[in-house]
Amino acid sequence: MPNILVIDDDQHICETIQSLIARLNYQCSTANTIAAGLKALQEQPFDVVFLDIRLPDGNGLNALPHIRSTKDAPEVIILTGEGDPDGAELAIQGGVWDFLVKPTPIKQTTLTLKRALQYREEKQNKSAAPMVLDLENVIGSSAAMRDCFNLVAQAAITDANVLITGETGTGKELTARTVHANSLRRDNRFVVVDCASLTETLVESTLFGHRKGAFTGAQQDQDGLVKVADKGTLFLDEVGEMPLSIQKAFLRFLQERVFRPVGGTQEIKSDFRLISATNKNLDEMVERGEFRKDLLFRLKTMHIELPPLRQRCEDVKPLAMFYINRLCEQYGVPNKGFSSDFFAMLANHDWPGNVRELFNVLERAFVASGMESMLYAMHLPQDLRIKLAKANLTRNGACSGAGMGPAAPRGPLPAEKRQAPQPQGPVSEKTDMTALAESVLGDELPEMKDFKNMMERKYIEMLINQTQGNVQEIIRRSGLSRSHFYALLKKNNISL
Repeated sequence: MPNILVIDDDQHICETIQSLIARLNYQCSTANTIAAGLKALQEQPFDVVFLDIRLPDGNGLNALPHIRSTKDAPEVIILTGEGDPDGAELAIQGGVWDFLVKPTPIKQTTLTLKRALQYREEKQNKSAAPMVLDLENVIGSSAAMRDCFNLVAQAAITDANVLITGETGTGKELTARTVHANSLRRDNRFVVVDCASLTETLVESTLFGHRKGAFTGAQQDQDGLVKVADKGTLFLDEVGEMPLSIQKAFLRFLQERVFRPVGGTQEIKSDFRLISATNKNLDEMVERGEFRKDLLFRLKTMHIELPPLRQRCEDVKPLAMFYINRLCEQYGVPNKGFSSDFFAMLANHDWPGNVRELFNVLERAFVASGMESMLYAMHLPQDLRIKLAKANLTRNGACSGAGMGPAAPRGPLPAEKRQAPQPQGPVSEKTDMTALAESVLGDELPEMKDFKNMMERKYIEMLINQTQGNVQEIIRRSGLSRSHFYALLKKNNISL
């Protein structure tokens, strides 16, 4: 029997949906806050969640990553009084089933719920015998990467054109190769076309080849990359860098898979699978007239968007272990161990260069460690350590200086200004931090590592309490990045 959860602070809405679900002979539970809803999801499985956006303890959209990370994650239907198109976009990007605006007719709500349940049942039946992907060199267990793997699996069983987007260094070519390696074309060639290097004078010869005597220097027939990719995969790398003047040359052969070599008279057909990749927003380029809309339509049958590394912090450690082990194997040295401070420093960086930057940093640390058996934070590049140290000092300095009044004078005070040490006041006059520490510690001091973890958890709990769970305000006050904050929530098992 389907089990439905309604997360909404409007009691009338909860009762209406409960009544609807009861008539359908489904089970239903309700929660009036995000925290209560997430707690219910931890306690029992649900098939569908109706989720409001404006809730007493925060924005419901911010709970989507937590809902999707639960085991056998339910389908989510946003039900809100906010007619916000941007909110709808964020919700759909977050993987929700539908976005309904209150008051929604009972008939429409019922139809949406039944369709979501039907989709879920079909998805579960299909996943009963899941496709086993060959994920060689692809590392990631975060919810964002699992979504990407699902799309890779979908792409692998078809010949549909695929557009892969993502920031520089997120692994677009590796993802393209993974799609190819899991497809029926895996035994044929994977041919890369560097679109950034194509020129008007060379594009046709490079792609379509030429016949002997077609131009000066053409001493013999030469196949182009399109012909080489026959029965395999043609990968257009950095397709957003393709000059507008040569985009037209791609249109017909991408549609018909037919081309004519330079100097040739007969058309040749090539049966290739097309995958493209770019770090640019092609839709915005179309709006600016920098990319042909008709070409984008041909490229974007399926879309795989790779998340930046800062949005999948939990993957940093396994990526680091994988790459260091590969370096050890490459250089024939025993596998190295890792100190806790090594991973702690990696976790504090936002990785603007993504996985490519991470691997560069790891290789430099590997070289710096020489024949030592353990990697420490000291082995990491100085520029990274300096950047993180400065950021930490700035954060701590801002916290320690807040509300302290005028700065203390520097240098020794004149004799007449000096005062004898004042006796300590009673216990009740201790600083807030001392009182906080003692309230956490009790009478017996724990190990330093345990103390840090306890204080970190207490800080996060106080931060959530003081901001009523407003994530934007939490980020502003704490100086944490959004991804780091969510990583701390997960580490300490705290729900917003």
